[in-house]
Amino acid sequence: MLAACGGAAPSGSGAAPAAGGSSSGGGLPKLSGAPKKVGFAQTESNNPWRLAQTASMQDEAKKRGYELVYTDAAGSAAKQVADVDSMIAQKVDAIFLAPREEKPLAQAVLKAKAAGIPVILLDRNVDQTIAKPGEDFVTFIGSDFIEEGKRAAEWLIKATGGNAKIIELEGTTGSSPANDRKKGFDDAIKGSAGMQILASQTGDFARDKGRQVMETLLQAHPDVTAVYAHNDEMAIGAIAALEAAGKVPGKDVIVVSIDGEKDALQAIIDGKLGASVECNPRFGPSAFDTLEKYAKGEQIPTKIINPDNFY
Repeated sequence: MLAACGGAAPSGSGAAPAAGGSSSGGGLPKLSGAPKKVGFAQTESNNPWRLAQTASMQDEAKKRGYELVYTDAAGSAAKQVADVDSMIAQKVDAIFLAPREEKPLAQAVLKAKAAGIPVILLDRNVDQTIAKPGEDFVTFIGSDFIEEGKRAAEWLIKATGGNAKIIELEGTTGSSPANDRKKGFDDAIKGSAGMQILASQTGDFARDKGRQVMETLLQAHPDVTAVYAHNDEMAIGAIAALEAAGKVPGKDVIVVSIDGEKDALQAIIDGKLGASVECNPRFGPSAFDTLEKYAKGEQIPTKIINPDNFY
């Protein structure tokens, strides 16, 4: 296993993804002939999940003979918008986009459409009140983030007998994984009166930020008994903060997270992390399969959901 979704780890197999929604077509830009030069606008490269996703895209492009214009937004929505602008200027045939934030990148999608370039979203979505699937972009390929949050909550309810004082470490503010993983988790615990969220704060999907936020929240809430982190990197940071405060992760405080990355699986083996919901980073085969089907004029579902395991 490997590493971090929207913020996660791989499925080793090439299991067929589940498709949902209506077929695309509408006012989308058409491709004349097979695409050769394509863009991949990555959001950041500061964790194992992103590195795994990038490697999968680069390997698949090379294998199929594509010229891949790769950019790294380094965690900046503004830079990612500029990266898409650059790809438009370079006249790429299509753009794969992993949106840093929902609203600003929705505008970037509209720019690409206006320039006649189809966009496929990977692992994060955009604000669909601004840019609509099947009309403004071809499809979203990724995990069901709400379901991930729900699965984490259901496991935690069972593990704690429905009684927990929880610190929630949220992902990047304004990103679809953070929004949806929070919704899925919060909705799932509503029916359990003993599941109480003491504090919820962003750790930006980063290990060190997760550690710093956890240190601060621990001082305000020393009675915490559980941590829900929106990704493994923040969970591992939280575990370090708990240990520094003299608490035993897995005993004094139960930790659950999302991604299924290699370090998280080791933390589960070590008894420090309770569970992790996988978020698969190997997008290359599915992404290029989808692009090639679209280029041939086939109908594409507006949402293609990757299968995720539970550890």
